[in-house]
Amino acid sequence: MSASINHVALYVNDLEAAKDFFVTYLGAVANDEYHNPTTDFRSYFLSFGEGTHDGAARLEIMTRPGMDDPAKPFARTGYAHVAFSLGSPQAVDALTARLKADGYEVLSGPRTTGDGYYESCVVALEGNQIELTV
Repeated sequence: MSASINHVALYVNDLEAAKDFFVTYLGAVANDEYHNPTTDFRSYFLSFGEGTHDGAARLEIMTRPGMDDPAKPFARTGYAHVAFSLGSPQAVDALTARLKADGYEVLSGPRTTGDGYYESCVVALEGNQIELTV
């Protein structure tokens, strides 16, 4: 048996702001909001890349009332970042500069890492890191 990743999920406090970030800066296509009125859970599936159907990379962003929101130190266990391939070093440079101009914190790069990746890392929303790479 061989598995593939269907989607990755991220809890956020401000669902609409998170959706707008991914749509505006990374070209995501959002489905209609899902809302469970019993629990007040809300979510969107965001699709990236070729097409918006089965096979597209997807990120689920979710929220619900009363969530714990601890600090997110960068050196910790757990998921560290989500990486988005932009296709070229020039695209990485341009989006990094745009995000910095719009007030987002650039942690590193753009640069070529020791293992050969061209990337930058940005604190994009609610303390979560987004990596931009070729």
